[in-house]
Amino acid sequence: MTTSKRAAGRPLSPHLGIWRWSATMASSILHRMTGVGNAIGLVLLTWGLLALASGPEAFAQFTGLAGSMFGRLVLFGFTLSICYHLLNGIRHLFWDAGKNFDVRGSVIWSWFNIIGTIVLAVGVWVLAYGMGA
Repeated sequence: MTTSKRAAGRPLSPHLGIWRWSATMASSILHRMTGVGNAIGLVLLTWGLLALASGPEAFAQFTGLAGSMFGRLVLFGFTLSICYHLLNGIRHLFWDAGKNFDVRGSVIWSWFNIIGTIVLAVGVWVLAYGMGA
């Protein structure tokens, strides 16, 4: 039996081309992505703390980059990542308690996390700029 004949009779493995996108699927993928984003953000935070400890010149270089348009975009992305991971972690705590584990509750919480992330992150930045950061 040739490889193509054998492959033709095998069932397809589930992948993104087969599954229909849903809020819970997006929520699961975003949770993994924000976990990686938080790890990268912590490396940047460590860089900033090391620059602060290294003296005024090193810290001025860091704040110059962090204050640029690109730096602020990265910081806003880090803020989004932290907010999403926090809200989704709370959802998982509810799931661990056996709450909202049904399909309807899962979809509602997924949308709440996605929308709540944007509201919370923008609120953090508005508050920070209001305080003169």
